[in-house]
Amino acid sequence: MKKIALITGATSGLGKAIALRLAKEGYDVIITGRRRERLEELEKEIEVKYESRVYSLCFDVRKYNEAEQAISSLPSDWKTIDILVNNAGLAVGLSSIHEGEVDDWERMIDTNIKGLLYMTRIVSPIMVEQKSGHIVNIGSIAGKAVYPNGAVYCATKYAVNALHQGMRMDLLPYNIRVTQICPGAVETEFSLVRFKGNQNRADKVYEGYENLNADDIAEAVYYAVSQPAHVNIQDMLVMPTAQATGNMFHKEEKK
Repeated sequence: MKKIALITGATSGLGKAIALRLAKEGYDVIITGRRRERLEELEKEIEVKYESRVYSLCFDVRKYNEAEQAISSLPSDWKTIDILVNNAGLAVGLSSIHEGEVDDWERMIDTNIKGLLYMTRIVSPIMVEQKSGHIVNIGSIAGKAVYPNGAVYCATKYAVNALHQGMRMDLLPYNIRVTQICPGAVETEFSLVRFKGNQNRADKVYEGYENLNADDIAEAVYYAVSQPAHVNIQDMLVMPTAQATGNMFHKEEKK
């Protein structure tokens, strides 16, 4: 019987790549996100490319009632979720603490922390009842080392790191694996969202070195979930070769 994987934030970037990678490997996938059009496009792409089933749910992880209603609406043959990938997350703004915009802080806290908590609270009881499952939390290098002007984003990812460790302890008696994967610089919509649509500023983040791409992280997720049942990949930090810390890079100068 095929395993079912639920991926949040699947409309672009890491989430989309993870959904495609798992579908390619024969997992049935539940894709979620706020952009219905993109969910429909991804659903068609998976159906055309792979033999896996796909089911899409359009909702906002920041709203508990929406998330709960969406998961409750799943048909009975989709309810036995084996893998939850808590991927939905974002950075908004890059400013010092005394100049930060409170609305930006709210978006990051609501998505990166509360969204992850809500989805875990809704899905983990299914796994507890099954006495099996795997939760993959997408963290960040920002949850390992703080960098200037990113205090609030870093704080949300430090929270993910703490929640990940707590989940591992709380779910240990139920044969549930918990993995955290922390990427460094990955070229997705991440910087475009952070800089609120400023493409030039976003592009500069990835100039002068070879960054990670979404498929690199999808490969890491697949590696973790495909291990034998007795193996738990607890924490994985994945960085570009040209990056040492959250804000330290070796970049080639333009000639």
